[in-house]
Amino acid sequence: MTQRLVHVGLGGQGSTWATDAIPPNVDDGRIEVVAAVDTDPERLERAETYLGLEPEQCYTDLETALGERSADICSVVTPPATHEPVVEMALDHDLHIISEKPVADTLEGSVRIAEKVSDAGKKMGVTMSHRFDRDKTTFRRAVAEAGAVDYLTGRYTGNVRNRGFYADYVYEMDDMLLLDGAIHHLDILASLADAPCERVYAETWTPEGADYDGDCAGLVTLHFADGTRAQYEGSYANATTLNGWGHEQFRAECDDQTVVLDRRDVERFHADDYPVGNFEGLGRGDGEAVPLAERPHWKNAWLIEQFVDWVEGGDPMATSVDSVLESMAIVFAAIESSETGEAVDVQDMLDEARTYA
Repeated sequence: MTQRLVHVGLGGQGSTWATDAIPPNVDDGRIEVVAAVDTDPERLERAETYLGLEPEQCYTDLETALGERSADICSVVTPPATHEPVVEMALDHDLHIISEKPVADTLEGSVRIAEKVSDAGKKMGVTMSHRFDRDKTTFRRAVAEAGAVDYLTGRYTGNVRNRGFYADYVYEMDDMLLLDGAIHHLDILASLADAPCERVYAETWTPEGADYDGDCAGLVTLHFADGTRAQYEGSYANATTLNGWGHEQFRAECDDQTVVLDRRDVERFHADDYPVGNFEGLGRGDGEAVPLAERPHWKNAWLIEQFVDWVEGGDPMATSVDSVLESMAIVFAAIESSETGEAVDVQDMLDEARTYA
């Protein structure tokens, strides 16, 4: 059955959805785009170009679009602060929802959205796309085969100090690193642990010369209930891009293996293959190469596929709105920690958000 979609938001990521994520699902017969919405009329030309819509299917007002076009699903790819009213309007029209991350710009807002979706009896997925990229999927599967995880590391470092690389609102976000970039990376680290995250400690800052209003560099430490630990390094403003967007480094130290993802290549190092006390160390290419996973679509295109399968009666997707609340809580705990200088209890923060949402 083909699901009818109203796509909301054509700037920044919304444009990428229109070029890369939605068309493969249209081609596969899962999706029919019946309308597109953006408050900027000029952006609606992208819906005509990339989604094949007629001018009369393009709207600057969401309420009008939903009133005139019969649909099953609403995709929400607007700035985080606008997600909640868009979701509410979609629910008022009895639609399922698939949304760009984060769920909202606050943890309380994220919890409210999840509760409203549940109360309406609808389904909502969140596109934590990085976790479902080809290299990260390969790495996650390799870690699952490597035994118990002791600790994890993640690194994203790039030189994108100046404006012009992202949508304007990104440069104006108070906690740009954590809400726009690290939300993906911390989600990946959390998905590799077998227990809830207990506490987070973070320090974030804006390096001199970086053209961001909010903090765009930081270090985050996570502690999970089973004793697993993780350390994250992120920066948009380094002198050199070592592990830029989509080319991050992750490492998992497991019982008898070290598994490394670095610049889209995955290797595993077996403890029995190397002498104890090898102080010369090992480098990239010295381990066993793990072949990259194969499938037709990746990232948001794959997540839309998972979402449609769920809507049509399949298993809930791994990034349902309820499932990603923990990742949201980790991010907002990191924000609070960076402001207070103290470690934050993630589960207490999530419980409090549920109480006051």
